[in-house]
Amino acid sequence: MGYQSIDVAPLAGAMGAEIHGVDLASELTNQQFDEIHQAHLDYLTIVFRDQKLTPPQQADFARRFGTLEIYPFLKGIEGAPEVVELIKTEVDTENFGGVWHSDTTYQEKPVMGSMLYAHEVPDAGGDTLYANMYLAYESLSDGLKELLDGLKAHNNSAQLYRGGRAKKMEKLAGMKDQYNTESDVLEALHPVVRTHPETGRKALYVNRSHTERFENMTAEESTPLLHYLCDHSIRPEFTCRVKWEPGTLAFWDNRCTQHFAINDYPGKRRRMHRVIIEGDTPH
Repeated sequence: MGYQSIDVAPLAGAMGAEIHGVDLASELTNQQFDEIHQAHLDYLTIVFRDQKLTPPQQADFARRFGTLEIYPFLKGIEGAPEVVELIKTEVDTENFGGVWHSDTTYQEKPVMGSMLYAHEVPDAGGDTLYANMYLAYESLSDGLKELLDGLKAHNNSAQLYRGGRAKKMEKLAGMKDQYNTESDVLEALHPVVRTHPETGRKALYVNRSHTERFENMTAEESTPLLHYLCDHSIRPEFTCRVKWEPGTLAFWDNRCTQHFAINDYPGKRRRMHRVIIEGDTPH
């Protein structure tokens, strides 16, 4: 579509765009919001630069897209419980989000989208990669599409491929005090191929962090195909890369993307605020 109230600059051929000409701390016009919403559907991940947002302002902008959700595993910040702080300190060796995944696929209603705002970033490194799951599905052979359509998979919050969420959080000096130790392990069964409720396009919906096995199959039986699909879905030609600066906000569509936080900045600090928006049951 043609955009009139915002400027849109694509980040890569597969997906992603920077949006210019908008101050997210101000009251957006209906036209601005409608065009931002459309850009989100068109490009899957949209990025805003040079923003100055308080936690309540970030939450207010996210709320334009739907009901905000409280993340079950981290405590929100004071005064804005929907906003969680993601920190990697100078002494941390692991990071948060450092494996390809879609957010909260272990919930019956995984989040629709996630909005991440940068406060402190290293002078180099700490970028985030995004992958287009529409393209991942559309590029499969007809035979494999036929096999996957109608198939479901079990998703689990324990991050078994990484040795467990709780074990990982213990190693993050900047975040271990925020971890909600009372949260239960969450599980959900979802289609391997989901249809986007707004665009009607099909997207591959398995990921290495949370998808455990296919329905009515063992983990051992599921692993070869799951590994193939996870490797296939992050082919370079399906991706874009976001370089963070203080004041950068990225908003991605969790229904048709995966993302990966690159851990390539040892001895440096990265501090972000994240808000998640309630989603629907995948079909």
